[in-house]
Amino acid sequence: MHFTQREQQALRDAGVEQATIEAASDGVIEATDDAAAALEAFFDGRKTVYSDMDIAHSSSDIQEHTVEYCVLFTHADDIRGYLRFDTWGVPVEGGRVLSEEKVELSLGPTVHGRVRFADDEDAL
Repeated sequence: MHFTQREQQALRDAGVEQATIEAASDGVIEATDDAAAALEAFFDGRKTVYSDMDIAHSSSDIQEHTVEYCVLFTHADDIRGYLRFDTWGVPVEGGRVLSEEKVELSLGPTVHGRVRFADDEDAL
């Protein structure tokens, strides 16, 4: 169940039936699974992507990356995983599809930030 015990109780106290709470929870889980699949598909279809990632010692606002793979898994409304480039990788701690040619990921250590990725520099 996506909702915590306290959230479930508050919803029941507000008059929401258990079946409705469970349906809403299932909807959140399904939407999260769909988002993770769409994010993986974005990276699977591209060898090179561009990002607005802030990289030390780079004078450019846009970075070019060679993608090896993106592996994501979900739990309730969490998307986690790993994005591997040609020479380094970073944990993924969330993300969303912005358009067909652009996504945004929340990246963990060593980046610690939200980064937009696109298949074309102009899309950023």
